[in-house]
Formats: sequence, structure tokens, C-alpha cells
Amino acid sequence: MNIEQIYTGCLAQGAYYIESNGEVAIIDPLREVAPYLQRAKADKAKIKYIFETHFHADFVSGHVTLSKESGAPIVFGPNAEPAFDAIIAEDGQEFPLGALIIKVLHTPGHTMESTTYLLRDKDGKDHAIFSGDTLFLGDVGRPDLAQKAANMTQEELAGKLFDSLRTKIMPLADEVIVYPAHGAGSACGKNMMKETVDTLGNQKKMNYALRADMTREEFINEVTEGLLPPPKYFPLNVQMNKEGYEDIDKVLERGSSALSPEAFEAMANDTGAVILDVRHQDEFVKGHLPRSIFIGLGGSFAPWVGALIADVKQPILLIAPEGKEEETVTRLSRVGFDQTLGYLEGGFEAWKKAGKEMDTITSLQAEEVKRRVVSDKKPIFDVRKESEYTAEHVVDAENTPLDFLNEHMAEFPQEETFYLHCAGGYRSVIAASILKSRGIHNLVDVAGGFAAMKQSGMAVTDYVCPTTL
Repeated sequence: MNIEQIYTGCLAQGAYYIESNGEVAIIDPLREVAPYLQRAKADKAKIKYIFETHFHADFVSGHVTLSKESGAPIVFGPNAEPAFDAIIAEDGQEFPLGALIIKVLHTPGHTMESTTYLLRDKDGKDHAIFSGDTLFLGDVGRPDLAQKAANMTQEELAGKLFDSLRTKIMPLADEVIVYPAHGAGSACGKNMMKETVDTLGNQKKMNYALRADMTREEFINEVTEGLLPPPKYFPLNVQMNKEGYEDIDKVLERGSSALSPEAFEAMANDTGAVILDVRHQDEFVKGHLPRSIFIGLGGSFAPWVGALIADVKQPILLIAPEGKEEETVTRLSRVGFDQTLGYLEGGFEAWKKAGKEMDTITSLQAEEVKRRVVSDKKPIFDVRKESEYTAEHVVDAENTPLDFLNEHMAEFPQEETFYLHCAGGYRSVIAASILKSRGIHNLVDVAGGFAAMKQSGMAVTDYVCPTTL
């Protein structure tokens, strides 16, 4: 038996490769399927099944393409109604894999088709669960993403999740290993652990949602409390996972078209494409194309694209570091942004050499910002998450979280200079680029973010531990 967790940090997502006696099962594969095919070939094994724990909202799974390339059937749990051929398994149905058995445990609550897969070893002993978004480490899946589809309230779905956990998962032995679909950083839960593998016994001890004496009402209240609106691209990803999508090879071919500065500019004008610059924020600050949007590859790239650009059908033109063009197109496709039309050949340097119009962002060190704020009393906007801001922030700073920047546009001064910061500098440059693309140029980015501001001696609020909020 071989179990491999294939973890993608940008999405905080875990896919799984399980092999036994030359037979392979893949659980929740990513959009690009070549690694799974190559791995099975290297193992001289055949992909027998592709299991999906549910219709994912935060990424586009590779199930459709992988089934086409491998010939393996796609397996969903009860209640799933995909638009393509798939096995819709019954609760308790078993699938043999070499010397192993994979058993279907229908665990609705996150969504109504959500399913946990129980792996039994060659002796028939329960070995591990692949819990999808039903059970995370330290948390459970949010119950508000399927309300419209399920015609249920989030409270009703939370009640379903309570039952699923207590009838299907908690009765399992403590030594059973938990392999979740996501870890810390995913928007599919509220407070996940940074670890990506644990025992069920440890989760029973420390996961609030598995507390033995918890009532249904307590569970519903705790699971639904503090839920922020989901990113706007989530429903569009669900639709693609349910209805199918274009093969990634075609997406890569289209997105990997090299365009001269002149052709790039003409295509931007003709198509209304968003110009997406994925270089490091320090490079973007020093020079970029007017009205281009910065979301750097070095951060949580794909989720930020999904949250801020939102419409997966939006045409995109890329400015990327040399050699990173295909990677960028691939990472965009993971969250359903398939309409990348090409990239600027030679990058930003080629644009400069062509003598085309450029823009910059005013960025100042925290010490200088401190001096100016004290003397000029200019407003400060903190684009960190509300929880970060509540824990500690610069005195008198306003909180305009980047996640919902599009809803905060009216709050920013149109003429008066203001300062913009995040934790370390990545998110504030994203925010600055979006504001400038909307015609708001009277901003100053704080280099180094809150960490640098605090170190400079600027007045900050007393620290409140997030676990007590």
C-alpha cells in the first residue's frame, strides 16, 4: 500500500495518490493531470478510479481530463448530478483497489453530495479516511456554500454536518488517519491547522467540532458563527466541476502565445482583457503598465485572482517573469480562469524598450510614513483581514480587507493623499494596483507593511490573541 498526499500550497489543497498491487486511485486531482499519469506509469500501475469528495468550489478538479486520458471512471457519492458520465456510488458501497478496499461514507453537510472515503487495508482494518471538506484538521467545512443548490439554510446544512460527523466519522477508531482536502489558508473553513495529516483520535481531542458533549444547537452556532461571504468565483468553479470544462492542453496552448508589445497592446484594446502582472511586488512598484493589476506568483496567487477578478470568463493578458509563463497559465486554470490570451514577450523590459507609457506606485518606508502621519494626519487604510486588524492595528487606521476591496471603493479619498498597508507588502500592492486601475492615484504604499510600521514605533492598539476573539 502506498499513499501519497500531493499538497499544493497556493490552494492549500491536498490531492491523493493511492496504489496497491498495480492499481491506483486518485482523490480530488488538480486540473493538470500529467503528474498523476506519469506517476502511475513510473509505478507500472493503472489508474482504476478517480474519486471526488464533492463538487469543489475553490478550485477546478482534474477529474474530467484525467478520466479521458486514463480511461478510469469518476466516482461521486450520493446526490451528485454531474453533466458527464460518472459512477454515483451508494452509501456504504465498496470499491476494491489491489489488496485494499475503499468504502463510501456519505457525509452531507458541507454540500449535500459530500462524501468521505474510508480506506481499509489488506486485513480489512480501517486505515484512513479521505475526508474532503467534511472534516479538516482543527475545523470542519463551512456549511454555507451549497445553500442555493440544496435549497437549504446554512443552519440546516450545519445540522446535516453534525449528524455526518457523529454517525459516520466519530465512531471510527482513534488510530484512523485523517487526510483532508485542505489546510490552513483555504477559504473552505475558518480555522484550520497548518498540519495536513493527523489521527482521528487527536482530532477528537482538539477539534472543537468533534467535542463529544456538544449539542446540535451548539454545533450549529459555532460552525456558522463568523462566516465571511465566500469568494465570488466559488459558484463558477462548482459549475465547471459539475458540467465539465476545456482540456488544459488547449488552455495552455492559447495562454502561452508570445506577443510583442505592439500586439499585446492591440489585443488589450480589442478584447478588454485584464492585464495581470505576476512579478514580485517590488518590481511592480518601480514600473508597470498603466491600469494593470498586480497579483504576484509569490503569494496565494490563484485564490487572490479568484477573489478579486472573480469572473472566470474574463480574458487575461499576462506579464510574467521569464520562464514562468506556462506556470502562470496553469495556476490560473486551477481556479477556472481559462481565457488567458497570451503574454508580453520579453516582459516589462520589452515594454520599456518599446518606449510605451508606464506607471509607478509611490512607496515609502515606515519611518517616513510615521513622520508624515504625525505631521500631516493623513488617513491610513489597512487591507489585512478583519481578524488580523482586530488582533492589532495602527491607531486610527481603517480596515478595508483586500478580500472585499471591490465593495470598499467608495471609502477611499478621491483627492487627499492616503496610506495603504497590509502585513508585509504583498496585499497592499495588489490593492494599490486595483485602486489605480479605477483612477485612484492619490495613494502611498507602506513598504514592509504593518510589521515595519510597528517596528518604526508607530502607535498600535494593544494585542488581542485571535483565539480569544
